[in-house]
Amino acid sequence: FVDQSAGRAGRPEVVGVRARAERTTGKEGREKDRETERQRGGKMNAEQINLKIKEIEDEMARTQKNKATNAHMGLLKAKIAKLKRQLVDPPGGGGGGGKGDGFDVNRTGDARIGLVGFPSVGKSTLLSVMTGTFSEIAAYEFTTLTCIPGIIRHQGAKLQMLDLPGIIEGAADGKGRGRQVISTARTCNVIVMVLDAAKPLTHKALIEHELEGFGMRLNKTPPNITYKKKDTGGVNVVQNAPLTHLTPDTIKAICKEYRIVSADFIFRCDATMDEFIDVIEGNRVYVPCIYVMNKIDAIFLEELELLDQVQHYCPISGNLKWNLEGLLEKVWEYCDMVRVYTKPKGTDPDWNDPVVLPRKKRTVEAFCNRIHRDMIKNFKHAMVWGQSAKHR
Repeated sequence: FVDQSAGRAGRPEVVGVRARAERTTGKEGREKDRETERQRGGKMNAEQINLKIKEIEDEMARTQKNKATNAHMGLLKAKIAKLKRQLVDPPGGGGGGGKGDGFDVNRTGDARIGLVGFPSVGKSTLLSVMTGTFSEIAAYEFTTLTCIPGIIRHQGAKLQMLDLPGIIEGAADGKGRGRQVISTARTCNVIVMVLDAAKPLTHKALIEHELEGFGMRLNKTPPNITYKKKDTGGVNVVQNAPLTHLTPDTIKAICKEYRIVSADFIFRCDATMDEFIDVIEGNRVYVPCIYVMNKIDAIFLEELELLDQVQHYCPISGNLKWNLEGLLEKVWEYCDMVRVYTKPKGTDPDWNDPVVLPRKKRTVEAFCNRIHRDMIKNFKHAMVWGQSAKHR
């Protein structure tokens, strides 16, 4: 309202409007403020998180990609990564990607192989013919509802193979027990993605999208970036390699989103925004993957030649048992392990029972721990020989 009598210098004075507006804003925006606080406290449910991710993705689609918007795009990608982290690992600790009934399989053997793919692509058939383990097979989808383990013995190594239920589009969001399936796949040393050769190759991209949404990086290596937090000094960037995808403003914008005030970053590679965010998140799993084109007996030779252009692929027919030995050799190659044979004093080496170690951890200490964890305590010396033996 306007008070005509209390104005200064003959001007009418408006009183009461601001207070009324503040009360109106507080009444109408109370629920919105509560929603904002819930988002800040990480208390959104899966539906709200997916809605928020969709809004940010729409904003990214509307934003023109150029040098001026580079920092803003990095900020939006960091927000999406933080929201997806809440889907994978909710703050409450329950209901996330944890194991469910039928998925808690004890890890045995030297390596774990996971069969991943859409329903009815031949995963159960492949497990049965390669391991001899019974897994129900039928002509309808979702025959396998739990994780079925099997054991393969190859060149003295013991490989555990898991037949996981078929995943569907939206599995990373929890559809079709997708979180339990992908959470089990994260524990595998090698992923075998089984695809139907007679169906479109776009299924490969759909499964990759679901796995990457859950923090898995297929056939990739961790970016060579050193990241160390500190108390003071701000964000410092050392470039040992030229950065063509990141700018100082983009790096600072992403750090601001993660509330990183002071840190040292050393870039030894030409990293992208996504790779930089993966380093900050610190929960990514880098797994080798083999794309198995099953049911090649149902396609023509010309189509098979086109599939040969796909990298990391292996054509097979599980029903007719075609090229299963080739698949097993490729799995062993991607496991990247070495065999160590023991030789008792005065006797020949035991060529039938080697100790299998990852190539990245082929040390005497790892060998002792593989046999027994207390062996290293009483260890004195060892004699090592062979073409791959090194001393340092």
